[in-house]
Amino acid sequence: MTASDRSVSRLLTALNRRLRLHLWFPHLPLFLAVLFLSLLELRPLAEKVLAGGFSLQGVMSLSMAVLLDFVDGAPRVIAGVFLAAMSIGLLLRSRLAWIISAMVIVVDLAGYLLAGPVQLPGLAYYNAALLTGLILAHRSFQRSSVAAASLFALTSFLMLIVYSVMGAYIMGTEFAPPISDLTTALYFSIVTMSTVGYGDIVPVTPETRLFVVSVIIIGITVFATSLSTLLIPLISRKLDRLLHPQGGSMKYTNHYIIVSQSALALNSAKKLLERGNKVLFIVNTQPEHPIEETELIVGDATDTDVLARANGKDAKAILALCDDDSTNVFVVLAAKELGGSVKTVAVVNDARNMARVKLVHPDLVISPTILGGELLAMALSGEKLQGEHLIDRLLQFDT
Repeated sequence: MTASDRSVSRLLTALNRRLRLHLWFPHLPLFLAVLFLSLLELRPLAEKVLAGGFSLQGVMSLSMAVLLDFVDGAPRVIAGVFLAAMSIGLLLRSRLAWIISAMVIVVDLAGYLLAGPVQLPGLAYYNAALLTGLILAHRSFQRSSVAAASLFALTSFLMLIVYSVMGAYIMGTEFAPPISDLTTALYFSIVTMSTVGYGDIVPVTPETRLFVVSVIIIGITVFATSLSTLLIPLISRKLDRLLHPQGGSMKYTNHYIIVSQSALALNSAKKLLERGNKVLFIVNTQPEHPIEETELIVGDATDTDVLARANGKDAKAILALCDDDSTNVFVVLAAKELGGSVKTVAVVNDARNMARVKLVHPDLVISPTILGGELLAMALSGEKLQGEHLIDRLLQFDT
């Protein structure tokens, strides 16, 4: 790494530290942007509700208008509701929330483009700009969030309930016996979605029969999708750990491999996860409390076969953060033997071993003990703390 590269790296590190970008960028701006888009999508609905009042009759009239004018009204309402729910998932850096938000925006854009040869509204350009931002920031949304999956499942279920209840209530005279109140409409909706079908209320016109068919199909789809979204990742992770307690071959790419679960290793993993990175641990023994959102391989990191199982060639960096300096040296040697362009980081716990560790040429050497001694000496001597000098003492790059 050249002097100019180090200067740029230090500048970016200082900017990131001063602004704390890793804590809020890009997920917070995208959360606000998607939430704002959802409010724009729901604005016509809100204006109609406010104009007609909040009476039950007003809500029923509004529901009738939305259903009868489905092409113009309902898609925007559905898009607004899903975007509002998924914006919370974006705040959690959820991959599922990112996918659903992008899909909704793509469908919304397609609707504008297929509307005909008319001038595109400003909302279409906002959709395009937001979609571009989501695509550029896709690396920051890698987490498998149960909260986001729950939001998706809950939103889908509520939208299905509203569709089914309002449809049954509005077309109530076309059922036998007629559906004349919301309680009966809710009862019929639940019975239909669960495919129980007691037969006490039946559709008597082709329109209502098609409506019931749509409720059954959408209901089965929503339930199956929601269950798979929530349960499959959990079951898959449990089965993988049960069947492969020593860790199987990982499909991770562009990830960080951390050797050891020392205090430094755990804190480094936490900060990397906060920045949206993927982390994989290699440890000698199975820990009692594995870190969530990380993968784990139990094995000897000085063995190239173990590093290969962790897909070390396609990793961003291999961090040797063990308490034993000799182990860190052998991990770096194993990483270099593995080949590829993966970066290596080694921690030096004993300052006397600094020269020996540098002999294996890791890309970055970090020494918390040297930094601690430097800080203590400067504080006791009354010297001014110089950030660039401290970084040089803490981080020593291979040149």
